Amino acid sequence: MSSVVDRAVASAGSETSLAVATGLAAPDDDELPDADTSPAIAETRSLVPARARAQGAERVQTALFVTSLTVIGVLILCALVPDAIAPYRAGEMDANATLVPPFSAGHILGTDQFGRDVLSLIVFGARQSLLLASLATIGSIGVGVFVGLTAGYAGGLVDMLLMRLVDVWMAIPAVLLGIAVCAALGPSVPTLVLSVSAALAPRYARVLRGHALALRGRGFIEAARIAGASHPAIVFRHVLPHCIAPILVLGTIGAGWAIIIGSSLSFLGFGVNGDRPDWAYLIAQGRSYLTVAWWTVTFPGIAIGVFVVATNLLGDSLGRRLGSRGENR
Repeated sequence: MSSVVDRAVASAGSETSLAVATGLAAPDDDELPDADTSPAIAETRSLVPARARAQGAERVQTALFVTSLTVIGVLILCALVPDAIAPYRAGEMDANATLVPPFSAGHILGTDQFGRDVLSLIVFGARQSLLLASLATIGSIGVGVFVGLTAGYAGGLVDMLLMRLVDVWMAIPAVLLGIAVCAALGPSVPTLVLSVSAALAPRYARVLRGHALALRGRGFIEAARIAGASHPAIVFRHVLPHCIAPILVLGTIGAGWAIIIGSSLSFLGFGVNGDRPDWAYLIAQGRSYLTVAWWTVTFPGIAIGVFVVATNLLGDSLGRRLGSRGENR
């Protein structure tokens, strides 16, 4: 009797195993493979958060790029057509509305000690501030690119002499150099542009020299030399085009540095003080009333800060985009 029962149990077990193997029956829980220990599933699960984080970071970078570009565009628009944006004319005074606080009727950012609308002053002051930043950036890029490419391409004694000159140049504080130039030539827009350009040029020279050193031994440079191209032609036709991306990035960030140095000089009295003063001179005018009219200093300072932050974010975004494009090539 027991042998019959044993044969029946064995037959049932073999049938169950066959059903599980052919997929006709589900295996027991103990026989299922552990999903967490499967290498393929574990790798897939690890890739999903990394991909989500990368997509989130890309969306943040795109948002910062668009925001900074929009802010700079608005400021450029204020510099180009201030009469169409400002609620009052430049320098328009109202003796009955002096030191009006912000968010008052007719003066959203208040008025200063002369009864001038602060928002209108900021809008009209954008022209002087952005003009200084643009001209100083262009001038410093021109000098820095010439010195850096010459030193990097020539190498040897020329490189050593130029770089030692740049080292001495960079050792002088930017504001101190600007004060010396403005004191010697007198306060004016060209003098201020020259001062800021002289303070920023060594930064570009350093970076461009490194790029020129990396490019001078490339195959296409050697081919141009063998073809009989002159050294200036090689520098401007073959080396310079490969440096456009770092020049754009440095120039964007350098515009923020230019307005900081220029605002410092203007605050110290070396700027142009006309009917349309720049943002730094508005701060210098309102500092005596800081305890009773904080808005005369705060809002022009915010304008400077917003421009500097926007240029830095835009330069960082350009660096990421141009860098990734170069890697893909």
